[in-house]
Order: sequence, then structure tokens, then C-alpha cells
Amino acid sequence: MAIKQADEGVRATSDKFYDALTQMANGDATAMIELWPHRDDVTTMHPIGGREVGWDEVRGPWQAVADMAEGGKIELSDQIFHVFGDVAIELVTENVSMSLGGESVEGAYRTTNVYHREDGEWHIVHHHTDIDTEFIDIVQRLGDE
Repeated sequence: MAIKQADEGVRATSDKFYDALTQMANGDATAMIELWPHRDDVTTMHPIGGREVGWDEVRGPWQAVADMAEGGKIELSDQIFHVFGDVAIELVTENVSMSLGGESVEGAYRTTNVYHREDGEWHIVHHHTDIDTEFIDIVQRLGDE
């Protein structure tokens, strides 16, 4: 879906988010950590379950998965944006394949991202994907080792 030219900034922020997600799926969480606002009002709900509120909680799963991940590839499909003033919602399917501690993870995750514009700049403030019980099992097994 085309978005208004004035809102291309949200698309650019989404592109940065997915570049950072791909880097995380290849073992490097640096770009993801730099991209997010380090505030108490950011939130995530990952395929590994749970809900993280505030930067201190949000950061943990990004780093933990990066520490186990390699060979990651993320392709997007069905991507649309809805912009409401200074808030934008992105609906997208993340088609993911990666290795976690040598175990293959593949899935198509329905995802909602929320962006907020402050001082003319868009920032991701929420990321929510479907839960994946296989992904949860692998992360738990690797955490027990």
C-alpha cells in the first residue's frame, strides 16, 4: 500500500527495523539496540512468548536471540501501513529462517509494529508477532544448556 509522501519516514524506519532484525538473526543485536528508543513506554511481544515493557525488558530478548542466532534471513510479505497523525501501524508477515544454536527455525509470523513520530522523526515503539511454540522450545532448551 502506498503511503503519503509526507509519511515516507515511517517506511524508512521500518526498513531500518528489518535491517536490524536481519542483523540480529545473524548474531548481531547492535543495530536493534541502537534503533529503539531507550524509554519506559516501548513494548514487545515476540514469537518466544511473554511481554516486555520498558527498554530494560525489551532489550533482553533481542540480545538473547542474537547470541544464539546465525544464518538468518527475513523476507516480508503483505506489508501495509496506516498513518494516523503521529502514530503509524504496520501490518506485515515476517517470513523467517535462521539457526539458533544449530537448530533450524522457520516460520511465517503475522506482525504488528507501532511507530511514533516525535520532533519529525519516526521511532518504533512496539513490535508484536505470533507465538511459535517450536521457537519457544528451542530457546528454552538452549537456555538450559
